[in-house]
Amino acid sequence: MEDVVKTAVKVLREGGVILYPTDTIWGIGCDATNKEAVAKIYRIKQREDSKSMLTLIDNPNRLFQYVEHVPEIAWEILDVADKPLTIIYPKAKNLAANLIASDGSVGIRVVNHDFCRRLISVFSKPIVSTSANISGEPSPKNFYSISEEIKSAVDYIVPPEYDYLGNSIPSGIIKLGVNGEVNVIRE
Repeated sequence: MEDVVKTAVKVLREGGVILYPTDTIWGIGCDATNKEAVAKIYRIKQREDSKSMLTLIDNPNRLFQYVEHVPEIAWEILDVADKPLTIIYPKAKNLAANLIASDGSVGIRVVNHDFCRRLISVFSKPIVSTSANISGEPSPKNFYSISEEIKSAVDYIVPPEYDYLGNSIPSGIIKLGVNGEVNVIRE
């Protein structure tokens, strides 16, 4: 695993885009702090940059680096979540401007996948995660259903054997307001 992590981190540090397994579905990812790398993903997905993408972190304590104020309710939700959960937080910071929604929010998921956690830990920055498909097309169920168009557009593909979860279910999504309001977007 370490050689694959090392190669993926090198690509990420050079502003490249990777195709990799997550705790939900296969994702296209890049350095979430690099505006040019984020723009590459929008081009690969043929997606408007006004549609936000989420960010993965390896540890909940990193939230403080990317969100001005983490509402108290977020900690309670993270403690009881029994499946992958993306939380949209208000007032994002220290991320690529084209990753942050027009209202200043950003979706962040604390990943629960050994390979992803190791990758983000070694990289020491958050990684963009968006489904490995052209915008509007169905999300791939597994590595082998990812289109050749996507595979040929990325700079590095993590070998499929690191997809040991086989989950292929998108995360739940909750949006938190500045005063702790909770809006369930996807269960």
